[in-house]
Amino acid sequence: MLILSRRPGDAIIIGDGIRVVVLASDRRGVRLGIEAPQEVTIVREEILEQIADENRRAGAPASDSDWLQTFRPRPS
Repeated sequence: MLILSRRPGDAIIIGDGIRVVVLASDRRGVRLGIEAPQEVTIVREEILEQIADENRRAGAPASDSDWLQTFRPRPS
């Protein structure tokens, strides 16, 4: 995991075309802006976990929730 210190207005570039900008930072947290190509899916992790939990409660087969793994970072 890369850990960076950034100030509002600073940005980082990920791969070919993903730009993450620090918009604001205060005691409540950090506001980020993400610029990415349209074909890149951006989803909050807690939303993916809620969907997977709902699928499990609804009795969806485990293989149906495997898509969640496609959004998780791979260990290095």
